[in-house]
Amino acid sequence: MPRYFFNVYYKRAELDEEGEELPDAQAAWHEATVTAGQIIQDLDGKLRPGQDWRLEVTDEFANPLYVIDVKADRLK
Repeated sequence: MPRYFFNVYYKRAELDEEGEELPDAQAAWHEATVTAGQIIQDLDGKLRPGQDWRLEVTDEFANPLYVIDVKADRLK
């Protein structure tokens, strides 16, 4: 089964050293969306304007497959 890695970038890089075995890229996308939602909820209001949060999914060869970006900006 292929292994996928979920790297988080927020203030600093948190690289997934272990990864997760999943059946395919579609399962990795599903896991990414669930994980992103949980992590963002855990930020509990700490994300500020001017800060960005990103989750990047790579395959076992470090090829990027998906990116979920959250960009926080102040409009006025």
